[in-house]
Amino acid sequence: MTPAAALLRDAAVRLEAAGVEEARRDARLLLAEALGVEPHRLILEPQTNVPPAAADRFAGFVAARAARVPVSRILGRREFWGLTFRLSPATLDPRPDSETLVEAVLKVFPDRTAPLRVLDFGTGTGCLLLAVLSEYPNATGLGIDKAEDAVATASANAGDLGLAARAEFRTGDWGQGLGGQGLGGQGVGEPFDIILSNPPYIEAAVVPALAPEVARHDPLLALAGGADGLDAYRRLLPDVARLLAAQGHAFLELGQGQAADVAALAQQCGLMQRALHADLAGIARCLELVNAARR
Repeated sequence: MTPAAALLRDAAVRLEAAGVEEARRDARLLLAEALGVEPHRLILEPQTNVPPAAADRFAGFVAARAARVPVSRILGRREFWGLTFRLSPATLDPRPDSETLVEAVLKVFPDRTAPLRVLDFGTGTGCLLLAVLSEYPNATGLGIDKAEDAVATASANAGDLGLAARAEFRTGDWGQGLGGQGLGGQGVGEPFDIILSNPPYIEAAVVPALAPEVARHDPLLALAGGADGLDAYRRLLPDVARLLAAQGHAFLELGQGQAADVAALAQQCGLMQRALHADLAGIARCLELVNAARR
């Protein structure tokens, strides 16, 4: 058997040569997965012996990472808002920046007992909707996605997190997927207190130049927002205006520098900017909207 420290050293060298930025950390996460232990154990016990079967599994993981497959794709899961989400080829890999939307919701709706109705457009893994529902035990939610596989993945995540009774997921093209009856027998066309969305907002020409972990492994449908990055907002905002309750709030993720353009599109639909919420890097990441009639 080989000591973990030796395997990690060799793997880090290989990953650094492949252009992986956090090679040592990634190697540790992958070896921990291969061994079925927590990553911190490899820091505390670097001489842990690795059985041949685990070493072979680790070698496969390292080869995939050297080919720039993200760690989360190799593991098949991603942590978001302290919760674990399954991934699939049809879902965007959730990023910490998107937690800005959840933080904004908590600021705007401080009553955690409120029976809120939540709508999530382009739900993917369901991470935004399910993170919000985890904070509001009396809230119910609906997630819409074009991809059937994404809807299946989000539904599985709701089950894993014990939220299936309060979360429903459907395939649909933005607001066109909202026919029929929703949770509790209410028509899903009824207004929602909270509308969330992380739409595709990257300029289509820019996508191929993104890091390989993104360009090769996140679905194009969840990345490319047309020539100017704003196509999804043009489609989405009329539905937000139609479905948002009179006193409701919408929270849309933004790309860097898009706030003014998206706010202008929202104004054309009868919505107005209430606030901008910055991510940890200080970038305006979340546009909060309300009905213009509330002025």
